[in-house]
Amino acid sequence: MITLVRDDGFHREDWPHGFTENRREISGENGSGLDLDASADPAELQGRLLNVGMIRVRFDSFADGRVFTIARQLRLMGYTGRLRVAGPLLADQYAMARRVGFDEAEISAEHAERQPEASWIFRADWQNNNYQARLRG
Repeated sequence: MITLVRDDGFHREDWPHGFTENRREISGENGSGLDLDASADPAELQGRLLNVGMIRVRFDSFADGRVFTIARQLRLMGYTGRLRVAGPLLADQYAMARRVGFDEAEISAEHAERQPEASWIFRADWQNNNYQARLRG
C-alpha cells in the first residue's frame, strides 16, 4: 500500500488510470500516467507533454537527486499536469521536491510509519521556508 503526501498531509491513491512506461498509452486525462525512472531524459518527451495527465518519477535512494532535476526540466518544458515523485523521499526533502515542481510524493506505508504525517506537514510551508527566502529576509 502506498501513501500520497501533499501539503495538507497523507492521502490515499486517487489516480484511477494506473501507470505505464509505454508512451502511446498516456494520452489525455483518462490515459495511464507516465512512469519515468531517475535515469530518464525529459528531452525525449519534448512536444508530447500537452496531453499527459500525470507523470510519476521513481527513484530508489533518497540520495539520488536526479529526480529533482527531472521535475525542474519537465516544468521548464511546459508540463502543467500532475507530477509525482515516488520512492524513499525524506520529509526533509519535501520542500525541495515541491519547489522544483512536484505536486506530491508517493511513499510506502512503512516509510509513512517511520516518518509520520506531522513530519511532512511541518515542512509543507515550502514557498517561504527556504535558504533564498532567509537571505532576502
